Amino acid sequence: MKTGGKLIVEALEANGVDRMFCVPGESYLAVLDALHDSPIRTIVCRQEGGAAMMADCHGRLTGKPGICFVTRGPGATNASAGVHIAMQDSIPMILFIGQIAGHAREREAFQEVNYKRFFGDIAKWVVEIDRAERIPELVTRAFAVATSGRPGPVVISLPEDMLVSEVEAPLAQPFTPVETRPGEAELDQLEKLLAGAKRPFVILGGTRWTDDAVERMRQISEAWSLPVGVSFRRQMLFDHLHANYAGDVGIGINPKLASAIKEADLVLLIGGRMGEMPSSDYTILKSPYPDQTLVHVHADANELGRVYRPTLAINASPAAFVEAFAKRQPKAAPAWGAETAKLHDTYLAWSTTPKTGPGPVQMGPIMDYLESVLPQDAIFTNGAGNYATWVHRFHRFRRYATQAAPTSGSMGYGLPAAVAAKALHPDRPVICFAGDGCFMMHGQEFATAVQYDLPIITVVVNNGIYGTIRMHQEREYPGRVEGTDLKNPDFAALARAYGGHGETVVKTDEFASAFERAKASGKPSIIEVRLDPEAITPAKTLTDIREKR
Repeated sequence: MKTGGKLIVEALEANGVDRMFCVPGESYLAVLDALHDSPIRTIVCRQEGGAAMMADCHGRLTGKPGICFVTRGPGATNASAGVHIAMQDSIPMILFIGQIAGHAREREAFQEVNYKRFFGDIAKWVVEIDRAERIPELVTRAFAVATSGRPGPVVISLPEDMLVSEVEAPLAQPFTPVETRPGEAELDQLEKLLAGAKRPFVILGGTRWTDDAVERMRQISEAWSLPVGVSFRRQMLFDHLHANYAGDVGIGINPKLASAIKEADLVLLIGGRMGEMPSSDYTILKSPYPDQTLVHVHADANELGRVYRPTLAINASPAAFVEAFAKRQPKAAPAWGAETAKLHDTYLAWSTTPKTGPGPVQMGPIMDYLESVLPQDAIFTNGAGNYATWVHRFHRFRRYATQAAPTSGSMGYGLPAAVAAKALHPDRPVICFAGDGCFMMHGQEFATAVQYDLPIITVVVNNGIYGTIRMHQEREYPGRVEGTDLKNPDFAALARAYGGHGETVVKTDEFASAFERAKASGKPSIIEVRLDPEAITPAKTLTDIREKR
């Protein structure tokens, strides 16, 4: 006889879980008790949203479901921010929620929430396990659902009386990953379309990629001389210094790149959904009927034709597709090789940092410094805000699994993600970029980094405003500022108060020594960079936006 709590932990172990993120609660004490004797590492967080974002980052970097446990009611509602990110970003994740006892249902008991209704639109599957003997079956099914087709979050509700009940149950078995592979007829048709194309373009996106898949995609691009772009915040899918790389297809896209995609006669979209942000509000690829011949490769049949009507739909995961297509070779040398080279030159020019700007701190030289000292396997994390442009546009990603940033545009993500990334890869540098507004949304997870000796380096770009909103505000309602000013703490002092290392940069040339001291400290660190609010984008000031409306 085993308790439901014990069966939950055994099911996690059977499915290869080696760590979980949580905020403890009395509603799942039986699980915490079972974890006491388990090899699974428990990372205790400071807020459920941060815990869920850590689980998302783990799933993002590994392709395996990140695991998060929270308590009922406010614990679950706090965690919903991370669930929403995982859903929009197609990240495998499983959120376990302690639930009220079965006898108290439908009475609006203490912290009672109907999770099927609450999470129904932002999770792939929501289930409540009311019989402990079904735990092995349903937990293993959750792993399969979270990773199959288009990956995403699963939410499992655990009534506390079920967790303490003792039952006989079968041993949990590991889930079997489901791979979706392309047919030879589809590959033949793709070859014919490429043979007839004059200006093809490839866009990589989504999840279900691997190191091997990224390498095969490189080989395909070389064999076919294909220009390759990456979707919004999926930049780790292609080496930015490869001669075939054309740039990122996201917010603030290089205008020359946008024109090249619009003028392409064939777009091969692999893995991505090409949503509102990467499509520039459905203008680069028009919905539902693109101007270009569209070949859409996606692991989930429900995504094929959902937003765009493709000329050729290929139901396959990115990894399976590139494995199959890498065996194909062009019958003749592609005619578009020179254009591919031009697009790469355009990217290099676009991603060269500006060296000047308003105020005593210049972000361009700071980015150049980081590019010069960080290894190719350094992991960059960030949330949302104009500050992120400096990473997305000017950091040249070289390797897979080096980026964790929400395509959903959720603020507060960078710091929790950095904690999870450093726990996963303790020997690799992890750099979190956050704006002052972004940091304060989940800045308390810096305490988690300190607790577990995870020496992340967080660069807080502090301009004293909600920058993105101020930018839009000045464009739409120039000079009428309301609701976007911030009064912030001393972030370096905050780092020291938590037990970490803190630095403040008020001049550009102070950054390099501050970074070296942070790295040498061996502690979680915050480097506060005080940026003039006029430096709202690399190309325009707030005054420019206000006056040139």
